[in-house]
Amino acid sequence: MQRFILHWGDMGAKWGVNRSVAQIHALLHIAPDPMTAEEISETLNLARSNVSTALKELQGWKIVQSRRQLGDRRDHFTSVRDMFDLVTIVIEGRREREFAPTIEALNAVQAEAATDGTPENVRKRIDDTLSTMQMFDNWYTDMANLNRSVHVAMLKLGSRIVKFLPKGNKKSKQTDKGS
Repeated sequence: MQRFILHWGDMGAKWGVNRSVAQIHALLHIAPDPMTAEEISETLNLARSNVSTALKELQGWKIVQSRRQLGDRRDHFTSVRDMFDLVTIVIEGRREREFAPTIEALNAVQAEAATDGTPENVRKRIDDTLSTMQMFDNWYTDMANLNRSVHVAMLKLGSRIVKFLPKGNKKSKQTDKGS
């Protein structure tokens, strides 16, 4: 349990998440029962204020929920248990906070660059960047709308899907912008 929590904390730091936030999530993810903030604080030897702040952040990500228990005034916290749901929530959250605003900003930059005298080669680079990001976002949106059973089947198929795709040099530049 300790190694899992420590590793999740280290990975959280690499993902841009505070180490203690990631450790609290790890603890709640593997804990068999919901935990109070006091229990989390004692288990991880973290300040109670740090735990409260981290729990609010995790709830903002929608990967931790609080529940009340009969006869207890304290909140009891648990993580999303289903790993598929957890990954889906994290990916969608990152898309909404990071990827979608970048596409929105690039659309504005592209529109401004079309009229402000930005050199053609710079406008082309902006266009290419936006086009590629939009292609990935469209792909993600299409994939996200599929049923879980389709996602699972695709994941199980894994790299074997390559044999159904046209062969080609992965380093060659793609010229078909519509695919």
